[in-house]
Amino acid sequence: MVDPATARRARYCLLFLGLAAAILFVRLLPLSTVPARFPAPDLILCLALVWVMRRPDYVPALVIALVFLVDDILAMRPPGLWALIVLLGTEFLRAREATLRDLPFAVEWSMASALILAMMLANWFVLTVFMVPQIGLGPTVLHALATGLAFPLVLAATLAALRLRSPARGEPDTRGGRR
Repeated sequence: MVDPATARRARYCLLFLGLAAAILFVRLLPLSTVPARFPAPDLILCLALVWVMRRPDYVPALVIALVFLVDDILAMRPPGLWALIVLLGTEFLRAREATLRDLPFAVEWSMASALILAMMLANWFVLTVFMVPQIGLGPTVLHALATGLAFPLVLAATLAALRLRSPARGEPDTRGGRR
């Protein structure tokens, strides 16, 4: 028999995979033939950051790496670069989970936005160094800004619809406690 905490982690991991697949599917649909004037936010990145900041045990590093590797392949980007950068960013947050647990929302949002900007600039810089054709620095910063502004919306939707909350202050183990 599977213990309830393990079953709960597996359900949330599958839910994350399903949400990521749905976002990828919608992103691939040809909904408009007119080029966008403002870049759309990276909702999968927001979702991954929210889940890692709230409950890092529900989304293992391997799942994040695989989701973003599939995203690289479907978006026709260099395979693995963005996945590696996102994995490093989420592991940076995962290592600071105990510190992030008690931060006010404004600090959490600014930390996530700064991390989003740093990850996107690192991706842009590596692609520039290796002379890979890409968009300019301005659209990259706008994309990071749009993703940072979408973070609170994804957080609110996650809290409201999925009830994915941070562990309680006195909860000893975030990997197995019932809530």
